[in-house]
Amino acid sequence: MTDSKHIAAVITSRRDVTPELWIVRVRPEEPIQFVPGQYVTIGLPGEGRLIERPYSVVSSPREPELEFFVELVPGGHLTPHLYNVPVGASGLTIRRAAKGRFLFDDRSGRTCHFMVATVTGVAPFVSMMREFAARVEEGEPWPHRIALVHGASVSRELAYCEELSEYDRRFEWFRYIPTISRTWLDPGWRGELGRAEDIVRKHLDALGFTPSGTTAYACGNPNMIENVKGVFQRAGYPKESFKQEVYW
Repeated sequence: MTDSKHIAAVITSRRDVTPELWIVRVRPEEPIQFVPGQYVTIGLPGEGRLIERPYSVVSSPREPELEFFVELVPGGHLTPHLYNVPVGASGLTIRRAAKGRFLFDDRSGRTCHFMVATVTGVAPFVSMMREFAARVEEGEPWPHRIALVHGASVSRELAYCEELSEYDRRFEWFRYIPTISRTWLDPGWRGELGRAEDIVRKHLDALGFTPSGTTAYACGNPNMIENVKGVFQRAGYPKESFKQEVYW
């Protein structure tokens, strides 16, 4: 389907992370312009109409394909159908216009950035880091410090842990902090323990981030976002320094 609003697209690859989580790469017929942190709307035909839902983009704007980290929602309108679309199949559509204001704050003058995500909520932050890493490698001066707390129930849900840990090793300005909450199901885990919101204040203080110089970001589970917002408020962070993107 190609019209003034939609572009046909093909799934080029898929990686299953867990039975409910998978990473998919999509090639649209025409390039989609977006900024890291934005989302695009994916559609599939169903029941006489186009079923559409927004998904944050994982890939950077430099990549020729769009990457998405998707969670299967039982009874959901789109993900059960999307889950069964094989690589190479036609019928997928993408809206031409990317949207969203969950963008990196490079205008306020704050140079510290504390990011919090749960499971698939890491998507916009991966997009940002891929873009920032490319800029730094091209020689662009980089005045920002970034920390990312990524929470999940068990470690296998941390689909981008290896990539983000590599950025942590390569760049002194980036810190990646993965954490799991169901420790009894993952006895081999040697990282942080607890829900994302449980460890935010600990690392916020340890890294020396302050209310006057930090922008906070939270993406994913709405309960986590509310809890994290409360942590930042109690720590003295002004409302305007907090950005959120609620999934569900």
